[in-house]
Amino acid sequence: MSEKILIVEDELNLRKLLSIFLSQQQYQVIAIDNAEEAIALLAQQPIDLILMDNRLPQMTGLEALKIIKESHPEMFIILMTAYAGVDTAVEALKQGAIDYIVKPFDLNELKALIKRTLELSRAKKQGIDLSPKIELTNSDTKGHILTNSPNMMELCRNIAKISQTKTTVLITGESGTGKELVAKTIHYYSTRSTGPFIKVNCGALPETLLESTLFGHEKGSFTGAYQRQLGLFERAHRGTLFLDEVAEMSTNLQVKLLRVIQEKEFEPIGGTRLIKTDFRLIAATNRSLQDMISTGEFREDLFYRLNVMELSLPPLRDRKNDVMLLARYFANQFCHENNKELLDFTISAVEVLNQYPWPGNVRELSNAIEHAVVMSNGLFIYPQDLPAHIIAHKKTPDFNPDFGEDEQHGATLKEKVKIYEKELIINELKLNHGHRENTARSLGVSKRTLLYKMQEYEIVETIN
Repeated sequence: MSEKILIVEDELNLRKLLSIFLSQQQYQVIAIDNAEEAIALLAQQPIDLILMDNRLPQMTGLEALKIIKESHPEMFIILMTAYAGVDTAVEALKQGAIDYIVKPFDLNELKALIKRTLELSRAKKQGIDLSPKIELTNSDTKGHILTNSPNMMELCRNIAKISQTKTTVLITGESGTGKELVAKTIHYYSTRSTGPFIKVNCGALPETLLESTLFGHEKGSFTGAYQRQLGLFERAHRGTLFLDEVAEMSTNLQVKLLRVIQEKEFEPIGGTRLIKTDFRLIAATNRSLQDMISTGEFREDLFYRLNVMELSLPPLRDRKNDVMLLARYFANQFCHENNKELLDFTISAVEVLNQYPWPGNVRELSNAIEHAVVMSNGLFIYPQDLPAHIIAHKKTPDFNPDFGEDEQHGATLKEKVKIYEKELIINELKLNHGHRENTARSLGVSKRTLLYKMQEYEIVETIN
């Protein structure tokens, strides 16, 4: 008999599509639109797998997941979500989801995920213990990755999984993409979150100083060593050590690092005793280590030790959906730091920010928004408040005013704000392809508020 899959999805078209697709894969399919009915149905008949949306009416998928796992701890559940930050991913895994998938998803990807999950289900029914021996630890200090982009959501999904293991991680990506933030996120969602997170930039220190920093030294081991100093390998015990720009490490230190990774012990400079250490290693680089291997600049054996799990961070130019999300986050942050009223961006400023390619990635965006906050004189950030090189990149050299002259003439401040608010909502709807929940999120308002404003300004939905 074919396995039975329960689909819990409130969107009718998607529910029908999934039902037809999975039925074609020879599965028995039951499709319903709410979590309460799903919980009741589980008491009446056996289900092999639940495919459940997170955003459901009345009870969310995460809430239902917790209830289901309490009464059916062996149940395999895949969560579907349109927004997958690391916190969502970790919470899903914490509550017992076997995995989750980000909307919109490829049906073949879903097919493969279901196949793998049902294989695990069969193995468990045969008595093979598959329960993860992991205890999740909450932390008040967590990495915070903001994204609306599918490629970053997939990265968050992988971060959530990796954080619950002890494996070594290599983070790659251009400068400014947020490699340190990802390393912190892995640490703060891991079982080592109560331990130290220690970072060092391998390219910022000369070889001798970096060696002393990593390994520590005994008193009198070299000129100026007036007292014993603990190295980062020892200080990172039961925590995480983050080696940024690991490609800049000399080949001599690469050999010593390889030994520490393999043996989990080391000798401080000038010492004779071995010191045991237990730390998780996360390394990062903006260079191609494989290219460096071919030129003899990086050891191949160390590369394979570091590259157990690789996370490749996309550049900001491939995360267009995130530019304004991050820009508003930084604006809020820098307004608070500089005791300024909360600013927003004019339509022209949004166009400038979205057209710029951001070679410096998120770091450059942060610097640009800080510059704009400092230069702004009012409630809004205008194009002229941004750094000159960003303004100069705009495809059309002459800016149209954010409010037409006819509309501005004689208008009160309240009327100008309404004109701007209407244009801002229309612009955000276009940027989010008419998706109202994403639009509300990027504007920082509730979906109900967005719908009210659309009705007030008679904004007709031509896209959705």
